[in-house]
Parts: sequence; C-alpha cells; structure tokens
Amino acid sequence: MAPSLVSPQCYYISKRNNEASVSEEAWEKAYQIYNDFVQTLPKAKGWTTQNVIKYQGFWLTPTSALKGVLLVQHHFKPRPTDIFLATSPKCGTTWLKALMFATMNRSSYDFSSHPLLKNGPHDCVTFIEVNMCQDYPIMNLELLLSPRLLAAHIPYDLLPVTKTTFGCKLVYIFRDPKDVLVSTWHFMNKLRPKKLQPLSLGEAYELFCEGISHYAPFWDHVLEYWKASLESPDKILFLKYEDMKREPSVHLRRLAEFVGQPFSFEEEEKGVVQKILRLCSFENLRNLKVNKTGVHRVTDEIVVNNCDFFRKGQTGDWENYLTDEMKQRLDFITEQKLKNSGLTLGSSNRNL
Repeated sequence: MAPSLVSPQCYYISKRNNEASVSEEAWEKAYQIYNDFVQTLPKAKGWTTQNVIKYQGFWLTPTSALKGVLLVQHHFKPRPTDIFLATSPKCGTTWLKALMFATMNRSSYDFSSHPLLKNGPHDCVTFIEVNMCQDYPIMNLELLLSPRLLAAHIPYDLLPVTKTTFGCKLVYIFRDPKDVLVSTWHFMNKLRPKKLQPLSLGEAYELFCEGISHYAPFWDHVLEYWKASLESPDKILFLKYEDMKREPSVHLRRLAEFVGQPFSFEEEEKGVVQKILRLCSFENLRNLKVNKTGVHRVTDEIVVNNCDFFRKGQTGDWENYLTDEMKQRLDFITEQKLKNSGLTLGSSNRNL
C-alpha cells in the first residue's frame, strides 16, 4: 500500500503558526515510511536520475514525480470548476499552457502587457504534482480563484478518484511518439546531472520502446486518457498536436468553447483569436527575453532554463534522427499498442 505523505503546504502553514516541531516530526516519519516504500518498487535506468521507479504500472522519478503523485492522490482537492491540462511529457505542454492561459484570461490582460510577455508558461500554469512537492509553493492551490487552470503529467488512473465525481474538465494532447522520443531525448539530456553520462539516442530509443521514460509507458498514458474521452466527451477533450499545428485557429476556438468561454462575435471581429495565436506562437515565445534568459524552478534541486522548453516545436523532426529501421519498429509498437482503440497516428479521429 502506498504511504500517505504529509502535505508540504500543511508543514509550511504549521511553521508559520510556530508548530513546526510537531509537524516536522510527522514529516520525518512520513518520509521514512516513503523511503522504505520506494525500496520495494521495481527500478529501471532513469533519463535524468540514476533510476526511475515503477508505481501502479508507470515509471516515475522517485525524488519528484512519485512523491508528487502520492501527495496529489492523498491531499489534492479538485473543484468541479477546475480545468486540467494533461499531457505526457514533450507533447506540446508548453504551447498548450500558453494558449489556455491566454484564452481563459483574455478579458483580464491587455496583449501589450500580458503576463506571458514576462513569465514563462510554466510559471503561469502550475503542475499540481510539482506544486505539491514544494516546501514553499509558487502558488497555493487552495488560494487560487475558480476556475483554476492546472496542469498534470500524471496518468489518468493515478489522478484523485474524485476527479469525475467533481465534474472537472480536462484537455489532453497526443503527439506522434517518434517526435516525443526525439524531443524527450534532447530535453532530458539537458537536465541530466553531469555526474551521469549523457544518454545516447540509441539508449533513449531502447528505453522508450520498452516503455521506460517519465510517466511512461507512453502508449498506456495516452490510451487511458483516450478511453476516458470516449466515455466522457463532454468532460475530456482529446487533441492531436499535429492537428493543432495544422489548424491552430480551429482548435483554439474548440478549446475556448470546451471550457465554456467561446469567442464572441465582437472578439472575432477584433481579431482576438489571431492575437492569442501570435502571442503564444512558438517563434514569439522563444524570442521573449524571459524565455531566452529566465529559469523555471521545478524543485530546489531541479532548475530548468526557459530556453530549454523551446527547441523546435515542429512536427516530423524525428526524420532528422531516426533510421528507417528505428522508425518502422516504433511505428509497429504504436500500431500494436493502439490496435482496436480507435486511435491512430495521422489526422482526425472521432472527436477531432
């Protein structure tokens, strides 16, 4: 049975109330239980850490992702008005965060002085599992006004069981796994500690094909959300990265409508859709000073340069890295994993 960790937010509040000694004792006890629990789980070679840990069918980093998932499962309280952006890593998360933040807050900010001009998308929309891990959270989730816009890499079945009961809405984005592999390989090597040798493309490829990467197996992550979207299309919107790149204005309108904030006739006349797309375009975000020189603090130990979130943002970049043999094997795995699900690579499925 997974341990129920003490919430970092509770620890922080108790420290402010001069009750740190009691909470600190509970905190240390919880982490001893946690560390003992981690030792019982299967291990494999990690991408940014020595090892990843398999928990309830998915591979997670023990020092951040696993701890975050457990804290979310035991302490996060969803609201019926919450909007979740769920993704497997390197599937268009940064772009989706920017688009949704700009769309949902379009009446609050002027485009000439927008928060995205001075803050990276990951500082505007927090990952719940990351936020829960911080002793001093960037934003206290309980204090955020509704509707809260939140993000998660967490697999669907590992989210709190109350998510459907509470009526939250969720947007998921799927990307060609060949591009996911290449993008993940580049990104994770930038985060990999110097004491660990960089992962070669061949090593990364084998791990990915075996289903070993962050929040993986990739196909299981995708299929859980895909099947949930078929069961609850009014609550879960399933998108493809390639379709969004091909017709961004069409899918931005769908996103706005899905979260209950469709663009009005007046907004269409004023070109608000195009303004959001320009603001959130890969080229514009990448060239902003904050995304050239700024950093995003994931945890006290993990700090990411904002520029590392903006490599190419293209579709089909895998062709520059994978051999025909690698491509064929990965496509075969994908075909077998998605078989009979109704989900395929390429354009438009039932709800696209």
